[in-house]
Amino acid sequence: MKQLLVITIIFLTSNFTVFAQKYSELQNYQHHSIITKNDTINYHTYAKVKTDDLNSILLYIQGSSAISLYQVKKEKGSIVIATTVPFDLATIPDHFLFVVISRKGFPFSTEIDKPFPIPESFFENQTLEYRANQANLVINDLHKIYNKQLDKIIALGHSEGSDVVAKLGTINKKVTHYGYWSGGGNTQFIDFVTFIRKDVEKGILTEEQATIKIDSLFNDLRDIMSHPNATDKFWQGDDNSYKRWSHFSEPPIENLLQINKPLFVAIGTKDQAVAPESAYLIPIEFIRNKKDNLTFKAYPNLDHGFEMELENGEFEDHWNDVFQDFLNWVNKTQ
Repeated sequence: MKQLLVITIIFLTSNFTVFAQKYSELQNYQHHSIITKNDTINYHTYAKVKTDDLNSILLYIQGSSAISLYQVKKEKGSIVIATTVPFDLATIPDHFLFVVISRKGFPFSTEIDKPFPIPESFFENQTLEYRANQANLVINDLHKIYNKQLDKIIALGHSEGSDVVAKLGTINKKVTHYGYWSGGGNTQFIDFVTFIRKDVEKGILTEEQATIKIDSLFNDLRDIMSHPNATDKFWQGDDNSYKRWSHFSEPPIENLLQINKPLFVAIGTKDQAVAPESAYLIPIEFIRNKKDNLTFKAYPNLDHGFEMELENGEFEDHWNDVFQDFLNWVNKTQ
């Protein structure tokens, strides 16, 4: 599902050294391309040490935003950096190779305030199958290079990226650890009904109003599934095509249950994009199917991006706390 909050890193100070240090992290990325008969996949790697000293790969699969991984603006002694990669790169362990994949048709970075129209190739490839195949090819490409020195290959997906990780687990056997963050177990479609029903419980909607909204929702979903490959029809935003919705309607639990490697599922109890009730289906189904490779953590009062809303209306970021829990789990899990 579309990530509602884009993590933004902004550096505004008269000390340009601070900017240069952060900007140099972006410059330290290495850029790679996989060229197939019908496609070119661009991925990017970041490491703090020489490649000979790497022992783990961490592939991060971001959500659904139709935007470059980084957006940069330089002006008069200051640099502004915005990103859909919500990691402080300083928190990446020293011997990890951190990997991200550009969305189809988008470069690694673009300029803030300079429009970059969404390319048609993005909509044509806005599917679960395509994104999982991208990740599969990237892992295989890296495995060829680093196979002899690797202890772990970790795939971590957030939001829509969690669905991709679940699908990846059905086609790639090289991954040793899976992270499934801010994703549900059921089809994404059910979340819209769940949130309408919650509005009834809160007194925001009457039963009659909810019935009208749900009936309208069902009509929208019927239209989507009647035009499952349409890239000129959109729902819930002008960067979410019918093709995207139909191809991401697959219940992730069907794929997650096929994963036999260690799996870490994290959900915020105040998630405003994925109904936590859907995420709780995951441990229920793992218990029902007698599978013991799941670690499930619900984080109280955190939202879709693992932030906590404070009484003054501001938000407190807890992404790094969840990431540290994840790293601790990776280190103790075989």
